Amino acid sequence: MTTYNLKVCHLYGNLLNTYGDNGNLLILDYYAKQLGINFDVEIVSIYEDFNEDNYDFIFFGGGQDFEQVIVSKDIQSKKHALTNYIENDGVMLAICGGFQLLGEYYIGANGEKIHGIHALPHYTLSQENNRFIGDIEIYNKEFDETYYGFENHNGMTFLGEDEEPLGVVRKGHGNNNKDDSEGVIYKNVIGSYFHGPLLARNKNLALRILNLAMKNKYNKEFTLQDLTD
Repeated sequence: MTTYNLKVCHLYGNLLNTYGDNGNLLILDYYAKQLGINFDVEIVSIYEDFNEDNYDFIFFGGGQDFEQVIVSKDIQSKKHALTNYIENDGVMLAICGGFQLLGEYYIGANGEKIHGIHALPHYTLSQENNRFIGDIEIYNKEFDETYYGFENHNGMTFLGEDEEPLGVVRKGHGNNNKDDSEGVIYKNVIGSYFHGPLLARNKNLALRILNLAMKNKYNKEFTLQDLTD
């Protein structure tokens, strides 16, 4: 079997993993091994440079308010490189806080406006004394795929121009409980509020992410039949 190599950045992986979001990387690594892909992960955290040319995939998880505020300040130094990565079709999966920080801003639990990196045009408001919690099911019409997961978030995110939702909510609350959207797709960036992790229950989406990275680097794609389970 041909061996491929994908270089992976786990952005702030030592700070943002409140809900076991790094399980998404474990799932991707599991499937990558079946496809002959070496999934080489390194953490890039605070006070460390991010070079967009070094990576084929970025994972950006979520965390509690304290850690997210720390990250929101540090990530401004990486804003230019991350935006270039996104605009040049770099592949990224961003969960909850990571999803929020790619946008314009989010409102913290204490009402503070916390700036994102403005790479994507969405913004996030805060609910008073309420969270969206529970099982969630969404449908992506373009791919004809249904995704299942669990959501737990206070934020209400509203997508902007050129952004499409990851899916339409069939069960649960989604981005804001108002427009039936959940998550985001922009170029090769996927964002979501699914915790748990997302990819453990959605093999088709895991393969889609691997294929985006493989197509960029090797012009190579796999099918679900290439996976053993």
